[in-house]
Amino acid sequence: MKRILLLFVALFGYLLPSLGQVTFKIDDFSDQYYGKVFIFDNTKPYCGGWVAVYDRKTNKELIRVDADEISYELHDNQMRSNIAEGPYGEHSVLFYSDFNFDGVKDFALMDGLHGWNHTPSFKIFLASGKGFKLSPELSELAHGNCGIFTIDNDDKTLNTLTRGTGTWYEVSTYMIVDNKPLLVNARKEDSSAPLHFTTINNLEGDKMVETHSTTIDFDDDNVTSFFTFYVDSKLKTIILYSLNDHTLHYAINNEEGLVEFYYPEIAANTKTDFTYSAKSNTLKFRTKDAEYSITDTPKFAGIIITTKGKTYRWKGKTYRRKGKTDVRNESLAALLKKTYSNVTRIK
Repeated sequence: MKRILLLFVALFGYLLPSLGQVTFKIDDFSDQYYGKVFIFDNTKPYCGGWVAVYDRKTNKELIRVDADEISYELHDNQMRSNIAEGPYGEHSVLFYSDFNFDGVKDFALMDGLHGWNHTPSFKIFLASGKGFKLSPELSELAHGNCGIFTIDNDDKTLNTLTRGTGTWYEVSTYMIVDNKPLLVNARKEDSSAPLHFTTINNLEGDKMVETHSTTIDFDDDNVTSFFTFYVDSKLKTIILYSLNDHTLHYAINNEEGLVEFYYPEIAANTKTDFTYSAKSNTLKFRTKDAEYSITDTPKFAGIIITTKGKTYRWKGKTYRRKGKTDVRNESLAALLKKTYSNVTRIK
């Protein structure tokens, strides 16, 4: 009896490592090839294994990629190829598509979860006259971004999505030149409510040209009130608004609705940002380069800017903006009836 028990323990110890191991066949993408995926332990949400491609006629293994982690979903207990549902949705472990737009399909095999925020990463193999050859350059695009890149067959471009901490994200577009990706456009979006920042890098000739733009979302729930006037001679709109009924902010919009200047830069400083005189109904603030004085009187509604020894008077025309029915913006005094943490009142 003791000998039988020892034999059972030894047999169980031998079988234990293989209890969670499983191999799946992927057979939905080609009449010429099929794939296999080996999982070391399917009881875990993420674990290592490998992904391979085989010739259907000879059953010869053509490509194999070892993966330190594999993420997958099953459909009727089967794996499917070519599924990429956004940065956080389902990603197949195998893609069979034309990545370099030469009319011949290539392979992408999952090698881990090295993408942004633990999203899938892939090694790319391009078809050639001598089989499939690893492309380090295209594989780099499939690492560090949010999952596999997307393919635009109309424009013959590849697109990647990258995210960072906070609210920023970047969409990049690549052309394929000599089987290598060439960045032609990158659009980065970021925000610090209610400001939204856009940075665009665009390939012009052989140089990348960078442009910046900023907008304000006046429908943001954090924007509680504002006073606005339009400067006809400059085609600009001067805007004062409060954020969370706590701090006061200033911006200049051009005729396209883009912000040319805003103050304070992101959030109110610990020191006083503005000084308000109720007697003259004038609001002042200073930057390192200029002094600004916003006045709202029957004789002059506008802003006086003093910089480098010169003074500029921008006369404005006040009006009510649409979309904020609970805001009194008829006058500067109406806006400044409330107390803001970054405004000092003087007599």
